[in-house]
Amino acid sequence: MLLSFTLKKSKRTHLSQKQSIDFEDVIAEPEGTHSFDGIWKASFTTFTVTKYWFYRLLSTIFGIPMALIWGIYFAILSFLHIWAVVPCIKSFLIEIQCISRVYSIYVHTFCDPLFEAIGKIFSNIRINMQKEI
Repeated sequence: MLLSFTLKKSKRTHLSQKQSIDFEDVIAEPEGTHSFDGIWKASFTTFTVTKYWFYRLLSTIFGIPMALIWGIYFAILSFLHIWAVVPCIKSFLIEIQCISRVYSIYVHTFCDPLFEAIGKIFSNIRINMQKEI
């Protein structure tokens, strides 16, 4: 069996759009406070080139091992979700239906009449407030 996949540009950048960090996002001089143009341009170039090459270096060193680790993690997570979590929740919901019926009968039999009686007792209380000058 031949496994093939394509990395579309939209797929690669869709998740990382929120993580785009540009020079202006990190180093922002407020209005009225500016360094020399040469310093600003050199800082911009240093930041951009350093970020670019260190990202490539770290991706080269750790990209495949991290992909392996995250692949294993999400495989385990998917397996547990499909074969353990969802069946447990479904089982719980089936079992709780019996308990909910018993609880409903209990509430309608004992609690409803009790609270209706208490409500009727307190419904006849009247309070008059007068302000004396």
